[in-house]
Amino acid sequence: MDTVPQLLAMNAAISIVLFVGLWLINLKTRDPSFIDSWWALGMVVTAVDSYLFTGGGDPHRRILMVLCAIWGLRLGGYLLWRWRKHGPDRRYSTMMGLAKKGRGWGYAKASLLLVFALQMPLQFVVSLPVQLGQIAPTGDLGLLGWLGAAVALVGIAFESLGDWQLVRFKADPANAGKVLDTGLWRYTRHPNYFGDACVWWGLYLIGAETGFGIWALPAPILITFLLTRWSGVPTVEGRMRRKRPHYEAYVARTSGFIPMPPRKVAAAQPSA
Repeated sequence: MDTVPQLLAMNAAISIVLFVGLWLINLKTRDPSFIDSWWALGMVVTAVDSYLFTGGGDPHRRILMVLCAIWGLRLGGYLLWRWRKHGPDRRYSTMMGLAKKGRGWGYAKASLLLVFALQMPLQFVVSLPVQLGQIAPTGDLGLLGWLGAAVALVGIAFESLGDWQLVRFKADPANAGKVLDTGLWRYTRHPNYFGDACVWWGLYLIGAETGFGIWALPAPILITFLLTRWSGVPTVEGRMRRKRPHYEAYVARTSGFIPMPPRKVAAAQPSA
């Protein structure tokens, strides 16, 4: 199908141009933290590009584009706000410092290779459901499509509510040094990451119903791996264990990813 390589090549070219442009901006700001917001906003660009390229109109194309836009604009806007409010992300500051000290890299090379050139292909792969899922028109949504839409909407709601609860918690000075263990955070230590994974599994199910979208399976697998094993959970958990004395107790009773009722933890027995 000629449409497939054309669509993928177009989106790859647009992504490369935009990432290069953002890298050049980053050379002025000396802070790549804003790239986190582009992770989500760039997905929206890809979804809209794919919708326009394939002609739109079909219910699967429309719902993939709309759901991706709702998710990406909300998350991208939130991450951009967080960066502007709190300043540089310590992860990127540490990364740039280690690259300079350990490898002798300048800022331009370190930010290009370790941040922008890495995130671009990851973003492209994760966005495959909103690319391949828009290739072939198939008419009205069926059971799998509606199921995918429901999963994606649950994910958007879960992630949004989790982020809102965390912002409120951090805004209260009385919570300084404490661990958020109420609301959604009572049932999972990472409701935002769980919601994110749901969104992309839901989008995949919608795309898979078109037939060709089934080949986008690496996307939800990759985002789940990134969230649970690489840049998501491990990063947050390591920092929280170092800075929050009560975090280990929270870990002992709270699910690490999939929401579940809190576990009962036996109280420590006093020593004789």
